[in-house]
Amino acid sequence: MLDELLAAWISRQRWFGGKGRPIDELSIESDVELTPGLRHLVVAVWQEGSRDRYQLLLGERTELPDRLGHALIGSVGDAYLYDAVHDSDRTGWLLDGMANEETRNGLRMRHMPGVSIDTSPRSLVLGAEQSNTSLVYGDAYICKLFRRLIPGVNPELEVVTALAARDAPHIAQPYGWIEVDLDGTDTTLAFMQEFLSNANDGWDLALASVRDLYASLPELPAAEAGGDFAAESLRLGGATARVHQELADAFPTGVIEVHEVKRMAEGFRRRLGRAVAEVPELRAHATVIEQAYHQVELLTGEVPVQRVHGDYHLGQVMRTPTDWVVLDFEGEPGQPLGERRALSSPLRDVAGMLRSFDYAARHLLAGHAQAEELEPRAQEWADRNRAAFLEGYAEGGGVITRADAALLRALEMSKAVYEVVYEARNRPTWITIPLAAFRPRTG
Repeated sequence: MLDELLAAWISRQRWFGGKGRPIDELSIESDVELTPGLRHLVVAVWQEGSRDRYQLLLGERTELPDRLGHALIGSVGDAYLYDAVHDSDRTGWLLDGMANEETRNGLRMRHMPGVSIDTSPRSLVLGAEQSNTSLVYGDAYICKLFRRLIPGVNPELEVVTALAARDAPHIAQPYGWIEVDLDGTDTTLAFMQEFLSNANDGWDLALASVRDLYASLPELPAAEAGGDFAAESLRLGGATARVHQELADAFPTGVIEVHEVKRMAEGFRRRLGRAVAEVPELRAHATVIEQAYHQVELLTGEVPVQRVHGDYHLGQVMRTPTDWVVLDFEGEPGQPLGERRALSSPLRDVAGMLRSFDYAARHLLAGHAQAEELEPRAQEWADRNRAAFLEGYAEGGGVITRADAALLRALEMSKAVYEVVYEARNRPTWITIPLAAFRPRTG
């Protein structure tokens, strides 16, 4: 009965990775009582012959308050079963367990050496995330529950704790984590960090700047419009370079040999071919993209690689009153764990942020009545902030040689090709945003 309820419920959740495909079977692999009325479940979901695992905090009440109605899974007998991450009366066990380093039937709750955890704040679920669920405890902590479980230590836990041990700036203080053995491997269930209650999201700040520019007089350059973002882009470039240096010091580094660089370019080209076949609008830009890839094939030197962020954009950075902080070192959640932990060129992160500036500049133009008229202003804003970011990155110690510039452009092109396909599939009216990446530019 519970299996059937969970199968019907889980397919509707934002964080469920198998949407659009029928569930062949759901089974409960682990069921641990945490407190009366609260259980931790690991469920296996089979679809088309493959298995994914998810974790769930299952609450049970004989009466369900209205505030928890949206979290209802179903009822068994006289008991209401619900997703207990939304129940602040029950989620204190996360803080208690990490504070006291408890172990319960294989669930290991740990905290960072030398830190103390206040167990008094109550939780609130953040509503923005797609693949995970984050609980904010007062203005002190944010605890991310990794809904889809992949055996192994999550890169975010691995990276942030390593950087914190070095007293690295530009990260949020880690406090604790929860782990379990899955397939004989230490597997991260949750990770808790400092909650930056007085910080602003980088994407929101960038959009505010773009709005100010669009609202200003048409003849007023971006540098003179209210809310100019270039100074922040400069600082963000410097912070990015410092994070890359800290990652290089904390983890192994390496190089990609010339023949591997050429294989990378071949991979870009194969993905372009598939993208053009799916999205005909790309065909007109294929020559420009191919030229960028060809410049990578002409490189004659090794390419340095290291641990990187892996999913870097304006939504992954926060501006505190003093500086920029980088969040979410998890990498792309949909990618295999080994790929997310693999060494890569730091220019991959740089390319991701440059693409994010383009998205911020044009995000407000989708469906805008004056989109064509405002396009030059969008280009001006993007060019200005891209240039400022790259200047800050260089000032912060980030190296971009002539050869690096060729690789950076190819990485940008590859990212934009991916974005075109994504928008064509999910938000067709936004396809003009990544298509603009293939036009000549100054930044």
